[in-house]
Amino acid sequence: AEKAGKPREQAGRILMATVKGDVHDIGKNIVGVVLQCNNYEVIDLGVMVPAARILDAAVEHKVDIVGLSGLITPSLDEMVFVAREMERRGFDIPLLIGGATTSRTHTAVKIEPGYRAGSTTYVIDASRAVGVVSGLLSKTERAKNEAATRDEYVRIREQYARGQEVKARATLAQARENRFRPDPTNRMPGAPSFIGVRAFDAWDLADLADHIDWTPFFASWELIGRYPMILEDEIVGEAARDLFKDAQAMLKRIIDEKWFTARGVVGFWPARAVGDDIAVFADEGRVEEIARFHTLRQQIKKSNGKPNLAMSDFIAEEGPDYIGAFAVTAGHGELEIAKRFKDAGDDYSSILATALADRLAEAFAEALHKKVRTELWGYAPDEATTTDELIAEQYQGIRPAPGYPAQPDHTEKATLFRLLDAGANAGMALTESYAMTPPASVSGLYFGHPGSHYFGVGKIDPDQVEDYARRKGWDIATAERWLSPILNYDPGAIERNDAA
Repeated sequence: AEKAGKPREQAGRILMATVKGDVHDIGKNIVGVVLQCNNYEVIDLGVMVPAARILDAAVEHKVDIVGLSGLITPSLDEMVFVAREMERRGFDIPLLIGGATTSRTHTAVKIEPGYRAGSTTYVIDASRAVGVVSGLLSKTERAKNEAATRDEYVRIREQYARGQEVKARATLAQARENRFRPDPTNRMPGAPSFIGVRAFDAWDLADLADHIDWTPFFASWELIGRYPMILEDEIVGEAARDLFKDAQAMLKRIIDEKWFTARGVVGFWPARAVGDDIAVFADEGRVEEIARFHTLRQQIKKSNGKPNLAMSDFIAEEGPDYIGAFAVTAGHGELEIAKRFKDAGDDYSSILATALADRLAEAFAEALHKKVRTELWGYAPDEATTTDELIAEQYQGIRPAPGYPAQPDHTEKATLFRLLDAGANAGMALTESYAMTPPASVSGLYFGHPGSHYFGVGKIDPDQVEDYARRKGWDIATAERWLSPILNYDPGAIERNDAA
């Protein structure tokens, strides 16, 4: 964008926001900088922005385009709501959709049908933003571009509907009957070295730097390729090398000058599977239940003896077993550093600091999990893995997180944070949409069984939603709201009594 130069006249006015529920969005910041370099005026409302504020600002500033970004699954429903509100309030300007959780299919199936007065366009990455915006603001090309996108989205919806029809489904009862049954010859992990929680006030940043997975770092800058091969890539290698050099220089300053403080907390408790739930107990007596994690089960019909998985399958129904949990952050100090650079007009360094804080938080999760396996829980005391092997998950045990494929319900983080007392022990909190603060944070559960492995729940049907609502103490509408991205049906098309 810098090489292309800037037009003499302003190219257009664009309002951008990360919708309510998200706290970190490197990609949106990059898109904003790219558009500004091409002489578009960008009004950035920031993160965790509710629909009313977005649309009020769009009217106030008389913008030409509204751009929404989202990073966690609650963002998906919020984008649908914003689109419908734009329709209700009489908007007809283009709506742009982007962010890690979004996709062309979700935009076509869920968002675009709610906003018919204007156009809705999915933008896959920052490199496409200028071209898309230019086409949508062109007096001669806009109508053609919008019509082509609408036709494409009709085809995507038709294809999506056909795909949903052909997938064989299992009832919840059938799926439970086909649950994962651990191999009895696999040795169960023994007791952890302690029961309860342990906090870490200032983990060594230099140690975390040694655990960084650099591939997602480049992806956050829209440079796609696996590290270290990306540094020699014919297309993006030069840009990747320049970025990596800058990142290494800043990382050294972060460590030497202690820009960030890495805090975390880990905990272990006796546990038992109760159907699709995991009961957590205060002590080895397993009498006082102090928490319960609710899990979801795959409902695709399986063949070749493959099970319908739920995370509760990795916890024993009888006998001694345990579950762990963690919450870590490298974000204490990050917002202040990023703001300092931004206030000085250095957007690049502000984004770079944010990206490195994210990488250090993920590295913290990796380093702590290794300590858990070899020492704190100690079920793999002789493990000797390289950083590459850690990144490739070549070890026993998993650390799935609420909001991710194995347990798509973000609200389970509330139980996790309560058990860990993450506020007092790590200075971490949850937003009303269950995003974590500080932004550069990671949390999850620990399963130590040698048969545990990662999976995705996929789409679920009404019988499981009703059962899950009952177990959570929710009404069905609440369950459908939080599970919306994985529903295998349209809630509005089902007649039922709306009660758990």
